[in-house]
Amino acid sequence: MALRGAACVLLRAAGDVSLKPHARGLRSTAVLCHWSPPLGPMPNEDIDATQLDSLEKYRSYTRYVRAAEEADRRDVWWKTYRQYREEETKEAVAPINIGLPYQRPSRKTEVKERKKIVKENKKSPEIERENRLRTFRISLDRVKTQWEKTNGPFHIQRLAEHYRIYQDLFPMAYFLPRVMLHVAYGEDSDAVVHFGNHLTPSQAAQAPRIRFEAEENSLWTLLLTSPDEHLLDAEQEYLHWLVGNIPGNAVTSGEEVCHYISPFPAKGSGFHRYAFILFKQDGPVDFSADLRPSP
Repeated sequence: MALRGAACVLLRAAGDVSLKPHARGLRSTAVLCHWSPPLGPMPNEDIDATQLDSLEKYRSYTRYVRAAEEADRRDVWWKTYRQYREEETKEAVAPINIGLPYQRPSRKTEVKERKKIVKENKKSPEIERENRLRTFRISLDRVKTQWEKTNGPFHIQRLAEHYRIYQDLFPMAYFLPRVMLHVAYGEDSDAVVHFGNHLTPSQAAQAPRIRFEAEENSLWTLLLTSPDEHLLDAEQEYLHWLVGNIPGNAVTSGEEVCHYISPFPAKGSGFHRYAFILFKQDGPVDFSADLRPSP
């Protein structure tokens, strides 16, 4: 009743000011709200809802998938969900690559080195004997090193996209992590940071050990941030650690702009994301205006 009364008051006030224009406007609105007939048959229009038991059964998941694929390829007069998504993708601006430049070695060189290794392995009597006795073992460290140089960056990029790191920290940008960052907590490095594993706040109470490969004359900036901890503004984040002007891979020799703050997720707020990000500097950066007091 309250809503209806308010509407009447508004319509009455409009009528007192000018009756004819508003009446014309109401008539045009009625015409615009007219429903037009569909341009073709509606989906499942030929199915009788009262005779569902008489419909042909699929009898197997394979037949159902085959029928679904045939229906998907059939032309329809309405716009499908896939077409809507394709239009949104075309209208969206392509993200910018802000990563380090990378030049992949020639395929010819890679094949040549691979053939050389295979040839050396075939000449080794020790490898031949271990293969024959089924005692040959492959070092997982060597496998991981090879993975980091080949498919590792692409796998990490897919994980970062899965956890929405680019979307929440770098809107309209992305990068391929070419430099492998090894992070471990604890005196014995028993709490290792992987790509999405869970750690407790007690395990991350102290600053971790950071290891990565870098040139001697290069400068780096290390950042630890959490896009989930700020409970008042979803667009902001809490800075947990910032070390700039790191010479080579000596993190302890860098300039600590913001001292390490251990994670403090609020109770009942679920799991929080913490991202270690490594930036390469073109030269020394003056962080004097951004220094934070410690503690």
